[in-house]
Amino acid sequence: MKVRYFSETDTLSIRLNDRPSLESAEIATDVVVDFDAMGGVVGLEIDLASSKVDLQNLDLQGLLIPESVSK
Repeated sequence: MKVRYFSETDTLSIRLNDRPSLESAEIATDVVVDFDAMGGVVGLEIDLASSKVDLQNLDLQGLLIPESVSK
């Protein structure tokens, strides 16, 4: 999973996996979900993110992070 913030466009991008996106749907104003060929969710983009998301804090719970990454 990759979480990226693009300050120049104020966009938060969350990619859940590396499968290609074949279809997108705006599920709310400035919130787009990307789907793969099987209809599975592969990503999420939030435009004007700084007005919708607390970009100062990231709280990850229940994720198994390999020890080599956490050092």
